[in-house]
Amino acid sequence: MSPTQAKEHHGAAPPPVPRLLPVPGSPVRTHPDGVPDDDRPEEAGAVDPAGAEDARLVDADVPAAVGRVLDRVLDERLARAREMDELFAEDLAGRVAGFTRAGGKRTRPQLLWWSLRACGGAAPATVSAALRIGAALELLQTCALVHDDVMDGSVLRRGRPALHADLRARYAAAASTARAARFGDAAGILGGDLALVWADDLVAETLLDPATAREVRRLWSDMRTEMVAGQYLDVQGQVTASHSLPRVLRTACLKSALYSVERPLALGAVLAGVDGTTLRALCSAGRCVGMAFQLRDDLDDVFGDPGLTGKSSGSDIREGKPTYVVALARARATAAGDHRALAVLDRSLGDAALPPAGLEEVRAVLESTGARAVVETKISRLVAQGLRHFDGALLDPEGGGRLRRLLCSAAGGSGSSAAPDVSGAADVPGVRGARR
Repeated sequence: MSPTQAKEHHGAAPPPVPRLLPVPGSPVRTHPDGVPDDDRPEEAGAVDPAGAEDARLVDADVPAAVGRVLDRVLDERLARAREMDELFAEDLAGRVAGFTRAGGKRTRPQLLWWSLRACGGAAPATVSAALRIGAALELLQTCALVHDDVMDGSVLRRGRPALHADLRARYAAAASTARAARFGDAAGILGGDLALVWADDLVAETLLDPATAREVRRLWSDMRTEMVAGQYLDVQGQVTASHSLPRVLRTACLKSALYSVERPLALGAVLAGVDGTTLRALCSAGRCVGMAFQLRDDLDDVFGDPGLTGKSSGSDIREGKPTYVVALARARATAAGDHRALAVLDRSLGDAALPPAGLEEVRAVLESTGARAVVETKISRLVAQGLRHFDGALLDPEGGGRLRRLLCSAAGGSGSSAAPDVSGAADVPGVRGARR
């Protein structure tokens, strides 16, 4: 139910909003459904001159600048939620807002910001738009993580109870264990949906010129659909125990490479009004680095230090996720006739109660089959290919340098300008060799 419908439902319809005729060529609000916002009522927080940021000040601390925008937006959303219903505001909206405020490294908004700066974006209106869309990316990430926790049955997130688990515990005394669990899952789905609604609203309320608005709408729409497609392929791969290497790579591309790196870079470049050649170079770089980012995450899940990764080791193994390193180990063990390695993988993948000793056996298989070493090489090649694309673009030296270092950091790369052999990177979906 929309805010307007909610007020009408309670017998207090809002006063009519006078319609203003648009000035030709004037900025328009974006909206994911493509409807010009000339016909939409003004939304609180859409234009906030008092919150304008200077580009150089944002450069000094991008996460903090995005956090300030999120604070303003979330305070306004929570106030509106309280007008609708106090219980809804306290139970669900407040938890979604708190989860978002306590976000992680804000990597996606940083990629968007430094892409904007690398492409010369610095005008106050552009800075404001970039920070707002960066904040929307954080809300979209909240949606993805909250839904992911429900689908995976994860009870912890960032060292605290996951949103659905927190709400389940909140009402544990009011219902049976099964009913409380179903309630928690349902509430988690609704919480993720609410974060997505807020993210879409934030993009819709951002003032942009018509040409930029069309491109931002297209990118935002594609990114949301890609997220769903990637997540579906992920859970479908778990239920079918799919081990197809091309399918695993495709899933990683849709679920992570596009959403986590390529699309944020594209959004920043489009906001800066970059030319098509530079945009294509940044997107190609983003896809390669995004794939490296996901492959690194897969390795860290098995071999990483939980104190550094922020999650327990082996969660992907226990959930039976079809990661590339595991699919590769299975393919190599099959080719070599290594039945012992295949037996370890068969009994370990999807075993929610897999003990530490069982995880050690899986690690040994990933090492002995050579899968870990192959993935490490592939990561290096992907980063190198991404940097070749990146270095071929005409970018602002300072902003471009910051963005290059951020890309290397995201993928766990060294940032060296010397590129190793990239012949193995052509199997990345949508990438066909490095070009300058």
